[in-house]
Amino acid sequence: MNPDLRDFVKDSLGKGIPRDNVRQALQAANWPADEIERALGHFAEVDFPVPVPRRRPYLSAQEAFLYLLVFLTLYVSAIQLGALAFNVIERWFPDPLDRNERLYIPERISVPLASVMVAFPLYVWFTGILVRRLRRNPELRASKIRKWLTYLTLFVASATIITDLITLLTRLLQGELTTRFVLKVLVVLVIAVLVFIYYLSDLRPEEKEEP
Repeated sequence: MNPDLRDFVKDSLGKGIPRDNVRQALQAANWPADEIERALGHFAEVDFPVPVPRRRPYLSAQEAFLYLLVFLTLYVSAIQLGALAFNVIERWFPDPLDRNERLYIPERISVPLASVMVAFPLYVWFTGILVRRLRRNPELRASKIRKWLTYLTLFVASATIITDLITLLTRLLQGELTTRFVLKVLVVLVIAVLVFIYYLSDLRPEEKEEP
């Protein structure tokens, strides 16, 4: 928040000037509406001689650690689940020109399978811990590290969806579509779309509340 704007709002409210008048004065000075509302929202509407600041959420190091673990296990789960699905598809629809694909190699399945079996339950567990904390203290939804990681995940998911569709259309125009290629594209698309929808829906309630 701009310190000049915050100080102006604080001084104005301290002198008993109504919020609507403060808002109109700032609008006349060409301040953006969202910054005005954010500055006014910094102070509680209570009957007191001086402006009372609202309580701001404090994100502890432990919660930051949990958020980092949540998104780390999410990425590991999504990537390794895709790798596991790719191996299954290649086994069901082998490339006739590649003899190695006809052979069952345990390492191809064991690594992504073990990764999913470890990472996904941890992701569910850590997410459950954070959800319970958010229910007890909804103000923690405003934490910056949570929003940054969520928007980063939305960006990665969006980039994956766009790249996946471009790749599919390119192979379609080149006339090189195969069953296993289409299945791989669908796997990537489904995983990315599910991640995108989940975290987008998680952000919507608080985005509506913010000015």
